[in-house]
Amino acid sequence: MSLPAAFDYHPAKTVDEALTLLQQYGDDAKLLAGGHSLLPLMKLRLAQPGHLIDIGRIDGLAYIREENGVVAVGAMTTYVMLENSDIIRRHFALLPEGIAVIGDPQVRNRGTIGGSIAHADPAADMPGIVLALKADILVQSTNGVRTIKADDFFTGTFETALEAEEIVTEIRFAIPPAHTGSAYMKLEKKASHYAVAGCAAVITLDTDGTCTSASVIITGASVKAHRASGVESVLVGKKLDEPVVAGAATHAAEGIELVEDIHGSKAYRGQMAVVMARRAVLRAAERA
Repeated sequence: MSLPAAFDYHPAKTVDEALTLLQQYGDDAKLLAGGHSLLPLMKLRLAQPGHLIDIGRIDGLAYIREENGVVAVGAMTTYVMLENSDIIRRHFALLPEGIAVIGDPQVRNRGTIGGSIAHADPAADMPGIVLALKADILVQSTNGVRTIKADDFFTGTFETALEAEEIVTEIRFAIPPAHTGSAYMKLEKKASHYAVAGCAAVITLDTDGTCTSASVIITGASVKAHRASGVESVLVGKKLDEPVVAGAATHAAEGIELVEDIHGSKAYRGQMAVVMARRAVLRAAERA
């Protein structure tokens, strides 16, 4: 069995305590939320922090609140809390749909939304879902709180706009207008359930069935979750029958830096992005 390198463990009781520890230990520190992403890397010694700051014991970071047209979700809210939330199910169908295909029950019971987006694994499901919903991400440092748009948050493979001494504290989702539907579809790796290629789609229709807004994100196929703006631009202003959606989906891999590994070539991932986009948009439009 692989064992991590030696480290000091710090269970933070408050956000301020965690921020102080981050400031104290700098680049030699890592935050521990649910642990399902960081701990395997540490066991393989791909990550070797000298100090592990556990924020899982901080009270008040796990919640789901609906207020003033926004659903606010605490960063330590677990997948299973989101999956079982009536508020989330009522407004954002793709969230419980996407969570249902994350890992296994153990992962969904311990994994957190904040931990997933801060880790920014390009094959993970949550970054793409958060992007599709155009969430605002609140991060805190000793200098205060700032808000980062989801489109500006994910910058590369395991890279985000987070500064070294910042912690994700909340994710805010605007409640969508009437006649909005959403969906998440993916082709998954059988062992890990990570996406080979996936698509998160949010579609809003006018009363006559014309698409007035489209948010389409490709996951798994690239170095980061990617907004398929070519798909979105074709959909808006159209009535979304199957030929229109199929035509729009052909743009799913445009502008994407595709990845290649034992699970699929670049060409295969590009084609699967097209397939997943067509399926997700059609399902979202049907729900709208």
